[in-house]
Amino acid sequence: MRTFCRIAVIAILIGSVSGCAGQPVASPSLYQRLGGETGVHDIVTNFLINVADDPRIVGYFAHTNIDYLAGSLEQYICDISDGPCTYQGPSMARAHQHMGLTDASFNALVDDLQNAMMMQNIDIGARNALLGRLAPKYSDVMRDQ
Repeated sequence: MRTFCRIAVIAILIGSVSGCAGQPVASPSLYQRLGGETGVHDIVTNFLINVADDPRIVGYFAHTNIDYLAGSLEQYICDISDGPCTYQGPSMARAHQHMGLTDASFNALVDDLQNAMMMQNIDIGARNALLGRLAPKYSDVMRDQ
């Protein structure tokens, strides 16, 4: 009887392991590919440093509460990259209304974000995925310019 029980237990274990082998492994979310909470924080930090050093656009941030902006950006990127956050800030149209943004300033901002992600060694697929999720917001950001 003991031999039968051992064989039954082994058969069950083998069956359960082989059942897992056929199931697809879930792909990591974009949030995970960006490095999760720490990765998003580091991207935003480097991005804001890049912006501060960018004479093309630093003037747009002269009267900005940078700590608030950093927190909002982290929450926004976390949210749109399928992280565990829900963005609570204003709409993109409201946040950017009447700032006088131009295509050149928008492109400079994208350059600074790209460089921040490259500084964190984010792979090109994840960089492009994030930019792809941000791209549809262009019309909201530029609406009242």
